Amino acid sequence: MIIVMKQKFSEDNLRNVINTIEGLGLTAHLSRGENTTLIGVVGDKMKLLEKNPELLPDVDRVIQVSETYKLANKKFKTEPTVIDVDGVKIGGDNFVIMAGPCAVESHDQLIETAIAARNGGAQILRGGAYKPRTSPYSFQGLEEEGLRYMEEAGRTTGLATICEVTSLRALSMAAKYVDMLQIGARNMQNFELLKEVGRSGLPVMLKRGLAATVDEWLNAAEYIISEGNPNIVLCERGIRTYETATRNTLDISAVPVIRAKSHLPVIVDPSHATGVRAYVEPLAKAAAAAGADGLMIEVHPCPSCALSDGPQSLTFEQFDQLMENLKPYAQLAGRKLG
Repeated sequence: MIIVMKQKFSEDNLRNVINTIEGLGLTAHLSRGENTTLIGVVGDKMKLLEKNPELLPDVDRVIQVSETYKLANKKFKTEPTVIDVDGVKIGGDNFVIMAGPCAVESHDQLIETAIAARNGGAQILRGGAYKPRTSPYSFQGLEEEGLRYMEEAGRTTGLATICEVTSLRALSMAAKYVDMLQIGARNMQNFELLKEVGRSGLPVMLKRGLAATVDEWLNAAEYIISEGNPNIVLCERGIRTYETATRNTLDISAVPVIRAKSHLPVIVDPSHATGVRAYVEPLAKAAAAAGADGLMIEVHPCPSCALSDGPQSLTFEQFDQLMENLKPYAQLAGRKLG
């Protein structure tokens, strides 16, 4: 349920509405926009309906929310959310680029890539220290050693940093070193991990699950927000279909759908969506045109030598060219690139 206040309301009457909600054992979430002030109500709404909340002073109207996700819902917060990651703003009129290797393999590899990513125009360095691989025999990541390299690379280049966390232990470790946490596709519905990430207070990038619907994805975000952490960026990274020409199928329609359903920013990962570096640029352009708030791009100094996802990783030169070619698309979408 959402209670919409009149445009001209008194703070005393606003407080009275909140006290009425909380007095019934419900939770009130206040959202102040430029033109609208909303109170989201979480809990047994029948308790409040019995009190006829629309009759409370300065209440304009009451909106019933049928979706199971409430706090991630655009009905709750009509203005787009902008997330701050160590000074980098994701959302609004910004088009943010996260770039870096799929996996942190060594100190020199990461520093070299971080410098190239920064010089190319990226604002956030991505790098995996914990790698949930399909095979248990594949490279699983450097764990804390890799996190230390991420912290150093961030200091060296001035880039904000993001790393995937795969367990509660990985979360507690990563929170010491990086600026943003990533929940990967395989953990989108790891609800205990989502709750703990919500309690961390750090910005979170939540990737869509391999076969998740948009509503399931938004409900996963709801787990994080309900723990008091609204700093979430959604990431469309392709879903599993019957098509085998690409690693996954990029659901580009998810971008406008998310923008219609939620106030949270949404970015696109064309690297994992395709699994083929030749397709990364066309889908990156499509993401910009569809209204995405940014991209996550895999970059490696020597993709053929990469321990993870080499076929979809761009060389430094290819990344530079991509950034140059993206400029007119970002401009047409009314976004600032870099």
